[in-house]
Amino acid sequence: MRLGERISAVTGEITRTVKVVSLIDRRVGAPLAAQCYEDLTPASEYEKPRLANFQPMMIRPKGSGRPTKKERRKIEGLRAAQDG
Repeated sequence: MRLGERISAVTGEITRTVKVVSLIDRRVGAPLAAQCYEDLTPASEYEKPRLANFQPMMIRPKGSGRPTKKERRKIEGLRAAQDG
């Protein structure tokens, strides 16, 4: 990583873009780490999950317990199809 480098990462539905402002050589807490980058992510990216037509891939009834092996395979198949 270098100063001024731009990094893009996909987190869920959002593609975040940050610019490295300063470097650190050890692990630090989130508030200190946030001072070391500049968030360049457009506001439209943060609004994606809040869109009216956004729906989860699958809805499971609350209290139905863990998915069965058959249900897990179905979920994995949906994820693979979505990733393309």
